[in-house]
Amino acid sequence: MPLEDGDPVRWRGQQVNGEVSGTPHSRGMGDPSPRGTPAPNGSRTEKIAEGWELGPALGDRDVTPGEKPQPAGQEMGQREEALMTELSELVQKVVKSSSWWERHGVDISILACSFLLLPAGFLCLRSAQAIPFLAGVLTLGVVHHTLTVKGSHLASHNALTESKSWGKVWAIFFIELCSAFTAEQATYNHVKIHHGYTNIIGLGDSSTWKLPFLNRYVYMFIAPLAVPILTPLVALDLLRNVEWKAALRTLCCMFLGLYCHYWLLLHLSGFQSPWSALLCMLLTRSLLAHPYIHVNIFQHIGLPMFAADRKPKRIHLMSLGVLNLPRNALLDWSFGHSLISCHVEHHLFPSLSDNMCLKIKPIVSQYLKQKKLPYNEDTYASRLRLFLHRYEELMVHAPPITELVGIQ
Repeated sequence: MPLEDGDPVRWRGQQVNGEVSGTPHSRGMGDPSPRGTPAPNGSRTEKIAEGWELGPALGDRDVTPGEKPQPAGQEMGQREEALMTELSELVQKVVKSSSWWERHGVDISILACSFLLLPAGFLCLRSAQAIPFLAGVLTLGVVHHTLTVKGSHLASHNALTESKSWGKVWAIFFIELCSAFTAEQATYNHVKIHHGYTNIIGLGDSSTWKLPFLNRYVYMFIAPLAVPILTPLVALDLLRNVEWKAALRTLCCMFLGLYCHYWLLLHLSGFQSPWSALLCMLLTRSLLAHPYIHVNIFQHIGLPMFAADRKPKRIHLMSLGVLNLPRNALLDWSFGHSLISCHVEHHLFPSLSDNMCLKIKPIVSQYLKQKKLPYNEDTYASRLRLFLHRYEELMVHAPPITELVGIQ
């Protein structure tokens, strides 16, 4: 399986503030951050050393008589590329030694189990008793998010299969039929933009998750309930950007997925009115919408942001701008390891499945820490307190551009 390592923007040699974790400091755009600021709210993210150990400092290398010295930026770029190459080789060895079951089978089995749970969930909703009914809501809610979040995410990266043709089929199934979104736009916005320009202002800076006109409590606790309604509406708007054949296919898949859910609630679960069935659809589809929104902002916003023409190479960009949350049984199952506890690993090697991201996690974390690169980790509760406390700075105002300090 190929490991992605593209970096379309050149390095221009900048400086990094002495702290990765927490939030951007209140300062002018492009002004250097104060060093040594403690991480807010007890964040346990790794600090950036003022002098990263990337080999000898520039200018210390002996130059052979007659040899033309390399420009400082070019030499630094080569060292950074060498780091990513070395890490990729370590990960590639693990991937090649892993079985198909480890590379794809585990995650496919989770998705298959979710499908098998669907009949039980719909049948539980037939009960007039509270406990079986709530069990049905919980089952359908978890299954829905497993298929739409985990399934769609893996399909968008073609991480479910080695075949590109089957990868396209799974992307249409999980993204359009299950999630009521458009596969082309979802793949482009997530894979090409978010992964290609992680934490780059105006491109992959997660700004699509910001609604600055909402106050912190409405955004964090009430607005997520509208995700099942907003998702197809946004998809319909994005269909203007795709070919008419793809738009027609998307419309058909979206309608089929939503109608099948509605029909099963009426005929299998026994709902008597259309409104009660629609309300149940909204309830199950928004069951895990809160952690879905939270995870999308917790793991990038508040970390260093960069300008498109002044950003570090891939290994530094991903180690600086991505954060891992602790393992959680419910979210690991529904969202996948690559979105929760292995998000750093996923951004470094996005074509790997959730299970493989979990398998390479010790290698990646050890390598980054050995090279004195940041490996950001924090708890869900800590990030929630942080965003509630500094919501205006993080989610309303434009994030400041980080200046890299300490890369000598």
